[in-house]
Amino acid sequence: MKLFKGRVPKGEFGYIEGASRAAIIRTAISVLACVVIFLIGLLIYHTNKSAFSIIAALGCIPAGLSAVNMIMYLRAHRCSKEAYEKIEAHRGGLLIRYELEMTSYEENYGISAATVLDKNVCCYSEVKGLDVIDCEKHIRNQIAQSGYSSYTVKVFKDLDAFCARLDQLEQIRASKNIDPQAIEDAWVPGTVETCAHVLLSISL
Repeated sequence: MKLFKGRVPKGEFGYIEGASRAAIIRTAISVLACVVIFLIGLLIYHTNKSAFSIIAALGCIPAGLSAVNMIMYLRAHRCSKEAYEKIEAHRGGLLIRYELEMTSYEENYGISAATVLDKNVCCYSEVKGLDVIDCEKHIRNQIAQSGYSSYTVKVFKDLDAFCARLDQLEQIRASKNIDPQAIEDAWVPGTVETCAHVLLSISL
């Protein structure tokens, strides 16, 4: 729909805010459409036992799904502007994915930023109550399903420590002449996803 064309791409800073706004608008339109259809039937037939009522009831299904989606986005964790600006100052030529809300049956894991380089998955989270060990285990298990079982996964809750690690990874990237963005651009849909793309796939 043209209404949502301006949404920030998944993995970019501001994605959660944009997705939340789109979900709110979509849900409001869906609910309003159901109400209008029901009222039209009520005005025409003076009863709720009409085809309009059935159509309105059926319309509640996608409206309900949209509402659940909206709630998930509203509860998702965003990356603060302060953290974003500091991370950008240390990213160098690294590929950084922002605002990854990873979901599982037991828990949701809010990742403010993540990068993948040379079998290293490095993440930063601003969620105070995040269980780092569980989060690392979840990411490790998810990427292993795509064949990345030998990767090291580290989740930081200290921004300075995360940025220091980014500096180290940037040195590795430069010394090995690795272009993370080129690796992503070379990925062909239908083939095994890159590790960085897996992180997007397992996120909201």
